[in-house]
Amino acid sequence: MSEQTYQDILKEFGAHLASIRKQKKLSLRKLATNCNIDWSDIGKYERGEINISLKTIAELAKGLDVSYKELMDF
Repeated sequence: MSEQTYQDILKEFGAHLASIRKQKKLSLRKLATNCNIDWSDIGKYERGEINISLKTIAELAKGLDVSYKELMDF
């Protein structure tokens, strides 16, 4: 896969993450409180600026009260 393809995937995931967070009416800080992730990092994930680990995906799913599948279905 090309670097551009990876960047596109990160941006698509980030947009999906932001959409779920906004649908749940959570601020970045409130989501960060619900899970063990710094609010500024959540913003970076939403903008597709940094790669994400499975551990972080699990924490975000817990903080958003959604399944892993729902979070990854973008």
